Amino acid sequence: MARYKVVIKKSALRELKALPKKDLRRLVSAIEGLASDPRPPGSRKLSASERYRLRQGVYRVLYSIEDDKLIVHVVKVAHRREVYR
Repeated sequence: MARYKVVIKKSALRELKALPKKDLRRLVSAIEGLASDPRPPGSRKLSASERYRLRQGVYRVLYSIEDDKLIVHVVKVAHRREVYR
């Protein structure tokens, strides 16, 4: 299977840097894993848009996939109570 390029939006990068270190490591490894499998087990397509959600503890990673260009765009990383707002 082809390897995808993971692009993280500036605002999502700021959200990542604000997280506690122990959660940050787990989230970064999950985001890096999207390069090899953009639809891992446990990810779900959101019904309201063309985005996907990946759960990591109490945090959620929202991303979109461009299959024709092999790019994964990470749009938002936040706590589960704030991520969908």
